[in-house]
Amino acid sequence: MTSLVIDVRPARRADGSALSDVYAAAWREAYSGIIPAITLERMICRRGASWWGGTIQRRSVLVLEAGGDIAGYATFGPSHNQLRPGAAEIQEIYLAPEYQGIGLGKRLFTGALRAIGSKGYAVVVVRALAENDRANEFYLRRGGRLLARTEEALGGRALPCLWYEFAC
Repeated sequence: MTSLVIDVRPARRADGSALSDVYAAAWREAYSGIIPAITLERMICRRGASWWGGTIQRRSVLVLEAGGDIAGYATFGPSHNQLRPGAAEIQEIYLAPEYQGIGLGKRLFTGALRAIGSKGYAVVVVRALAENDRANEFYLRRGGRLLARTEEALGGRALPCLWYEFAC
């Protein structure tokens, strides 16, 4: 019998190339038709392996590893919005499309909440584009409480965003 080992761990500088690939695939899957195409591709192009290598040194990045491959990631840190002063924020949480829908997102999200809680935070906020139904359903299924509605300017468009709040 073959077993698939799943692990959530802090990212390492050597993960940069795999993170770049996951980011590109996940963002194209999530945002095609929501974020204007040229803006989306420009965003993806800026996040190559070297960008990720530097980011790992400066920010909290977790990876979900499945069978030795990087299948997803989450980035988090102190929240910079005023919705919940003193809260942490999950800035990004994504899985490569081929790993979606099988429970790995829940595992990565739970790992991120644990890591955030271990840093002394009691509350975490996360934002999703309002048109990203999959993300919004995911956060609601995890028990997220709708906190606020805002807008973000991307590609010359004002895109509505939904903010969710979770206890760590």
